Amino acid sequence: MVVIRIRNSHRRHYALLCFSIAGFIIYNYIGMQPRVKRMSRREGLSANSSLFTLEGEEFRLLGGSIHYFRVPRAYWKDRLMKMKACGINTLTTYVPWNLHEPERGVFNFHRQLDLEAYLNLAAEVGLWVILRPGPYICSEMDLGGLPSWLMRDENMKLRTTYPGFTEAVNTFFDKLIPKVVPLQFKKGGPIIAVQVENEYGSYAKDENYMPFIKEALQSRGIDELLLTSDNQEGLKHGGVKGALKSINLQKLKPEGLKYLDAIQPLSPKLVMEYWAGWFDAWGDLHHVFAAEDMVAVVRKILKKGMSVNLYMFHGGTNFGFMSGALAKPSYKALITSYDYDAPLTEAGDYTPKYHLLRDLFGRYHTKKLPEMPPLRWKEAYEAAIMYQHLSLWDALQFTGEPFRSMRSVNMESLPVNNGNGQSYGYTLYETTITSGGLLHSGDNVRDRALVFVDRHFIGIFKRKSLELAVPDGKGKRTLSLLVENCGRVHYGNSLDNQRKGLVGDVVFNNTPLRNFTVYSLDMKPSFIEHLSAASWKYLPAVPSFPGFFQGRLFVDGYPSDTFIKLPGWSKGLVFINGQNLGRYWSIGPQQALYLPGPWLNSGINQVIVFEEQEADSKIHFEDAPDLGMTVDV
Repeated sequence: MVVIRIRNSHRRHYALLCFSIAGFIIYNYIGMQPRVKRMSRREGLSANSSLFTLEGEEFRLLGGSIHYFRVPRAYWKDRLMKMKACGINTLTTYVPWNLHEPERGVFNFHRQLDLEAYLNLAAEVGLWVILRPGPYICSEMDLGGLPSWLMRDENMKLRTTYPGFTEAVNTFFDKLIPKVVPLQFKKGGPIIAVQVENEYGSYAKDENYMPFIKEALQSRGIDELLLTSDNQEGLKHGGVKGALKSINLQKLKPEGLKYLDAIQPLSPKLVMEYWAGWFDAWGDLHHVFAAEDMVAVVRKILKKGMSVNLYMFHGGTNFGFMSGALAKPSYKALITSYDYDAPLTEAGDYTPKYHLLRDLFGRYHTKKLPEMPPLRWKEAYEAAIMYQHLSLWDALQFTGEPFRSMRSVNMESLPVNNGNGQSYGYTLYETTITSGGLLHSGDNVRDRALVFVDRHFIGIFKRKSLELAVPDGKGKRTLSLLVENCGRVHYGNSLDNQRKGLVGDVVFNNTPLRNFTVYSLDMKPSFIEHLSAASWKYLPAVPSFPGFFQGRLFVDGYPSDTFIKLPGWSKGLVFINGQNLGRYWSIGPQQALYLPGPWLNSGINQVIVFEEQEADSKIHFEDAPDLGMTVDV
């Protein structure tokens, strides 16, 4: 293992030289490996016997999941080369509809979301690909990767053949599928299989839905092996004729494999998602799965002649507002990190799981595995002093014209973003009151609201806090509710009930509140850019909350990865050079946000923190992650 570390005045040049030498060595080694050639092939991945075959030859699928949308583009190749060096031969990735079509009919397949570039890079590294295009992907993402503008339709029935949903799917697939058709195996590309939807057996509300998705793929030119993916309970209802069923699991239970054998005799068995770790929710502990226990199950899977895909091989990060939420047993929002206790950490470092898997997978290769790529240096930068402040109330001028409504309106139905509503962030609802009394949310605050009277904080509405006392006062006063979408549920049967903001009446002294002025605070890059040009004030001794805090991070030489710690801060968001790194929250478990080096500049970097309730005068930069206290899965 090599760690590159340069600490003198010429560190940028030395670092570039070292990376170039290492890259040259690895590139030339990979150049000797089998590459994907752009030529047609006759026979792709086949499941017509008890073993997979590829181009007529027996093929053991050793897969791993890395999602391009959770990894900085500058690190795509690094992560894929580390995957290859572990003995993985197949990359699996989801395609997040909500990121690729943020507004109806507006598509983004550029830069961080350049799917074609990512798949071509996988081919260059020497990896096959299983594509999982959804449209629903789960993946612990907000609404399971479905775009929130779908819910502007009050009658929407997600993941069914409801016309409003199928029309939207068809429009998305019209844009997506032509991009990946030329990258299929039989056309000389890396894609050897395509998944039909995702874990539909756990939803199963429409028997015509899976055939619709299958036809939507094939009619647009998908010609490789089709497969479905379900946990043991979902296998009964999640398949579709003509697609290989695969299973998702963490513990190897005989009954699940027996059932798979019974419904698919003489077919290869694939564990499509072998859960290498687990995800975390705010207020819980950090889930870990012992390396020896994990690898022991993988070893058993391989000894049974099965194929396996590790979910996740490298988890990455839920940057911005990407993370989803749990519905059961009660609502819990997920953290920013998607480390997943995977073989590669959130920052791409090797773990004991990686080394054990490399040793195991190496036995299934006839050639020596590639050398492990060098690790990148992590830096503990000097703390950034937060010297400027802008109150939330002063920032409202940069949100655009407020919307006025007699009744409360959920986020998705607001007349913003070209008629697509608000997807993420905060929404501020303001109205007038003339007395004190009791506020009742009626569970209509989704998901959390800070409540103010004349901009003075009086309390919080949470999912379980349904009542709040409003102090007495004279004359007309402004009642404000700053409501946060903490993450839409990503899994289960409640997807249709994931509208955010105020989703119904909030009652004050037995009378529903009316006559709202509504501000959309979706914290988009354009908003942060406008904030940068605002008239910031020097940080007062007692700043107002919620508020924005601005400081500077100085980077000497070539930027390195680092981790942001915020002791003394409560809950909010961090923006570096306009990039939303995601949420922090003092309740943990996560105590540090990952900041990738490629998002930093040599020299001065802008730091903006949006804090809800409590702040320190600085934020810290450490050279190691802190995902909190652990608990076994």
